[in-house]
Amino acid sequence: MRNSRRLKRMSRNRVKITKMNLTSLMDVFTILVFFLLVNSGSVEVLDAPKEVTLPESRVEAKPRETVVIFVSPEDILVQGKRVALVADILNGEPWATDPITARLAELKETVVGPSTQAIAGSQEVTILADKSVPFTVIRQLMSTCTGEGYENVSLAVTQKASQVAAR
Repeated sequence: MRNSRRLKRMSRNRVKITKMNLTSLMDVFTILVFFLLVNSGSVEVLDAPKEVTLPESRVEAKPRETVVIFVSPEDILVQGKRVALVADILNGEPWATDPITARLAELKETVVGPSTQAIAGSQEVTILADKSVPFTVIRQLMSTCTGEGYENVSLAVTQKASQVAAR
């Protein structure tokens, strides 16, 4: 008898654990996933080839989707296709920039999807040049791009870490 009264009393005083409502928890995680998906797509990183060493700078603006010209110490690539040699431009060959002009014109003509349409319609060029390439080559490339109708020419750099304030 004693055990039964004791068991009844203990059962009355015991705090009951209710079931957890998972609906609100699922809503929070869904919103978190959508937030992360939307914000992770806004960063674009241009990958330079291994043979190109970019100069360093303090940059705050994010790169836009543009036509990309890679300039290594030996070759010039427009959107990944090798079109010219740096040595030919340095030697002052008059025909050295003709393949670059032809490739830029070809990119304007060949629009496949929305991303290439955005690239072709932006009239912007980003030049990723090795820091050992002479500026005369880069200047010649910039004038070739503006002659082809690409009005905004950007030079890609590697972002330096911001310096800590002096004490």
